[in-house]
Amino acid sequence: MKKNFGAKAVITPLPVLIIATYNEDGTPNAMNAAWGGQCGGKHIALNLGTSHATTENIKRTNAFTVSFADKKHLAASDYVGLVSAKTEKDKIAKAGLHAEKSEFVDAPVITDYPLTIECRVVSMREELGEFRVVGEVVNLSADEELLDEEGKIDLGRLEALVYDSPAHAYRVVGERVGSAFKDGLALK
Repeated sequence: MKKNFGAKAVITPLPVLIIATYNEDGTPNAMNAAWGGQCGGKHIALNLGTSHATTENIKRTNAFTVSFADKKHLAASDYVGLVSAKTEKDKIAKAGLHAEKSEFVDAPVITDYPLTIECRVVSMREELGEFRVVGEVVNLSADEELLDEEGKIDLGRLEALVYDSPAHAYRVVGERVGSAFKDGLALK
């Protein structure tokens, strides 16, 4: 028997995304966001609060980077979500993270995270009390430690964090359990 919980949105997995932008004074900024994902082959959509410094930065620069929080950087990833750049101007450094300018967009790349997507804004609007932004991917970079023998990205090596919203917990993704577009063929 199932138990009803009312009108609660629970989608899993929710990736723990680290969104990096530049503050107005040029300092790198980052925030932790779970409301985002891929929305096509070359686009990423984010839903952010309207009052975040990151939201203001994206509106001003039309660019952002997305890194995937990993197990190794759990505390730092959580910290950048807890503290606002409006009160802690250099929260990336305080979190023990390091940033360098992207070659492709007007946003920082946090070098500690092994997988980063660099995006140029293609649409943004306020809707349902949130700021929705869609970015076109202009570059994807991965540390060599994530590459398999064929030079392809192996997400199992990332130990990416996902947000478990009902439990307010972080979990790790990694184990391969099947082959997409293949395992279901046995049922044809």
